[in-house]
Amino acid sequence: MANLTEDPVLEINGIKVKEEDTNLAIDNKVVVREEGQGERDMSPPGGNSIHRSGSRPQLDLSKAAIEGNFEEKDPIILLPNQSDDISHLAVDLGGSLIKLVYFSRHEDRSSNDKRKKTLKERLGISNGSRRSYPILGGRLHFVKFETNKINECLDFISSKQLHRGGMDSRWDSELPANNNAVIKATGGGAYKFADLFKERLGVSLDKEDEMDCLVAGANFLLKAIRHEAFTHMEGQKEFVQIDHNDLFPYLLVNIGSGVSVIKVDGDGKFQRVSGTNVGGGTYWGLGRLLTKCKSFDELLELSQRGDNRTIDMLVGDIYGGMDYSKIGLSASTIASSFGKAISENKELEDYRPEDISLSLLRMISYNIGQISYLNALRFGLKRIFFGGFFIRGHAYTMDTISFAVQFWSKGEAQAMFLRHEGFLGALGAFMSYEKHGLDDLMVHQLVERFPMGAPYTGGKIHGPPLGDLNEKISWMEKFVRKGNEITAPVPMAPTGTTGLGGFEVPSSKGETLRSDASALNIGVLHLVPTLEVFPLLADPKTYEPNTIDLADPSELEYWFTVLSEHLPDLVDKAVASEGGTEDAKRRGHAFARAFSAHLARLMEEPAAYGKLGLANLLELREECLREFHFVDAYRSIKQRENEASLAVLPDLLMELDSMSEETRLLTLIEGVLAANIFDWGSRACVDLYHKGTIIEIYRMSRNKMQRPWRVDDFDVFKERMFGSGDRKPPPHRRALLFVDNSGADIVLGMLPLARELLRRGTEVVLVANSLPALNDVTAMELPDIVAEAAKHCDILRRAAEAGGLLVDAMINTLDGSKENSSSVPLMVVENGCGSPCIDLRQVSSELAAAAKDADLIILEGMGRSLHTNYNARFKCDALKLAMVKNQRLAEKLIKGNIYNCVCRYEPAS
Repeated sequence: MANLTEDPVLEINGIKVKEEDTNLAIDNKVVVREEGQGERDMSPPGGNSIHRSGSRPQLDLSKAAIEGNFEEKDPIILLPNQSDDISHLAVDLGGSLIKLVYFSRHEDRSSNDKRKKTLKERLGISNGSRRSYPILGGRLHFVKFETNKINECLDFISSKQLHRGGMDSRWDSELPANNNAVIKATGGGAYKFADLFKERLGVSLDKEDEMDCLVAGANFLLKAIRHEAFTHMEGQKEFVQIDHNDLFPYLLVNIGSGVSVIKVDGDGKFQRVSGTNVGGGTYWGLGRLLTKCKSFDELLELSQRGDNRTIDMLVGDIYGGMDYSKIGLSASTIASSFGKAISENKELEDYRPEDISLSLLRMISYNIGQISYLNALRFGLKRIFFGGFFIRGHAYTMDTISFAVQFWSKGEAQAMFLRHEGFLGALGAFMSYEKHGLDDLMVHQLVERFPMGAPYTGGKIHGPPLGDLNEKISWMEKFVRKGNEITAPVPMAPTGTTGLGGFEVPSSKGETLRSDASALNIGVLHLVPTLEVFPLLADPKTYEPNTIDLADPSELEYWFTVLSEHLPDLVDKAVASEGGTEDAKRRGHAFARAFSAHLARLMEEPAAYGKLGLANLLELREECLREFHFVDAYRSIKQRENEASLAVLPDLLMELDSMSEETRLLTLIEGVLAANIFDWGSRACVDLYHKGTIIEIYRMSRNKMQRPWRVDDFDVFKERMFGSGDRKPPPHRRALLFVDNSGADIVLGMLPLARELLRRGTEVVLVANSLPALNDVTAMELPDIVAEAAKHCDILRRAAEAGGLLVDAMINTLDGSKENSSSVPLMVVENGCGSPCIDLRQVSSELAAAAKDADLIILEGMGRSLHTNYNARFKCDALKLAMVKNQRLAEKLIKGNIYNCVCRYEPAS
């Protein structure tokens, strides 16, 4: 035990602390005095969110798809898994046309009142004090204006507030006001109209290179969007699925006012290899002079009714209607565009504008097609993509270009087109908001899904190799690879055996904290006035939460020793969580002295704070941490482990779905037990983190938890779920799942189990901590985790929407047929505490409300089902699941060994 008498001390609530540290604990609120700055309130940051570690919101392109039918021009692109709020607008200011790409959530967005109403109806409580829940989904919109009508474009931007975050911001109070808006822009007009945008909209144009944007836009469409690329021959459109591994190199021919021919070798790797000044501007300029058309689209429409044979000189005109078969020219081949005009005594007005338009279109299209093929031949390329607003989805234009490429290549090369052909530059500018590469934004889409035992043949490999790439690989191996990439290296020093990391500001109702008659206010983490007795306790009067009785001197000494030995490591982690500042080091030192003083006092006088169980002792340390205002010390660890687990969740769900019901249930329980090993509160597991890799830990966990377990009531639980013989019991009405750790535990263990219950028609309520404790997941963190999981599971997505956990922006809220009100809901409530243990005599009012209709409780993890509540009895069915990660506890509680598993099922009392 540390020597506490070497420095002058004062007493605070009966505890001796150095005088210089007294300014850190005033009225249970931490205030730091900084020289010359007065007092500063140490407010902790907000809750974690997934995949948002960057400095700005990020696009999620997984499952991006085109909305509407295949013939629609410039169709909206759906981003069903978009979770971050983005306010991107990008413009391509060309010589002839202005192209806009902008993001919105959806046109008919419902308010959060619907979510509050859902919980009010289901649980009889309101979530009005919580922040808004995650939103999944969004749309990319495409709009064009003629450049000479730029004021119409500016009016459009202003009317939809696109330069201020869009119309969605009216309903989203969390989006910050954008007083210094910057719009990404490309094209020559980005320079020409910069002052006009500043004057009219008060925004600056951030100029992006035109060629960079063209290539980035094309790569985005070809990689991320299905049914984007197609061929067009003789009026027949056929979509082409692009093999991402065989995309590069390709030729990109952008037909704007002029034509640029670009050889694309990869993301950001390209060179302009050729071009021509005969392009869309040529067609529109000559067409306007010759036909008096007022718009480009009017000129194209004229061509559809034209007959170019009245103007073009054909091979048949030269050879008396015959082919020139020796050199492979048919009689209908154009020998000279506009050739007949020189041999006929006619004036311009004698020719039909329709014929002129078609002849001009064919002349320019054939020329572009030939130049494109010659460049493809030059570099040995077989695939040519055409884009730019010259094409406009015009069938005859595409047929003409396709015919030219096929003719000159003798069928070896292929012309392909893009549905968003005219927006390549604007899309590239839009993508330039992202600091991540396209592959990073598409990580969920690019990694193929393989069930257990399927051969692995491609995809992106992270982490150290595990053998031949043709080996059999499962989601578990993928988890290992992802885990080695994300979570390594592990923290420098192991954390304490049972310690917590710190706390965020209480998120529950009310700001008053309960005070007990103890030096550090034991129980202060429980929030008033929400505390109630858990209504499903069989007998609250005889309920004792603590399994370990610290009245036994040997037990008390053991746990005091554990806490004392690991105090330095906890201090290091707490200080690191605050950035390692001098202020954090000072508060860490003060915390260590205060907590050591508590332990010293309890060793001398065990009854000093009343009757103590292990849960009280653990909570004492966390309250002491909170006294010195340390926030969640495990925040970054939890986020990294969540990311690693979420990356392989779709593979695990696919494997589970391939099983029979009974096999799946056993696998799910095994999964919960195996994933429970990822616990930073266990000294044994922390040692494993330092001794081995993620694969060794997880494989060991899988081996240890396989049946027979030390306490094994699985068959009884299975009979309740499926019945025996012809007797099929009804599913449970509502299940309360008391969840434990972040990362694999919640994502690969409890969420799949919750999904199975939802599939069976059982309402599921995830019960999590109100405040952080070690790597335990909190109720504030769960909605973001569920939202990420829901991106790849329709069951979870529908249930989370129905339970008010997320807003699904892909649902048209005006279309009642698409509402999810009939789906079985998935909900989250907080338990009212910030400890790995839980005293069910003091739970939040929303947990008590949720329990009233529950007929199944699942307590998971050592803290909730072994250290506390192992002997608790309930009015409803109860399932207690844990891997024992403490040898002393294993011997005393189940007469077993460390890593033995407990699956204890107790039918309703």
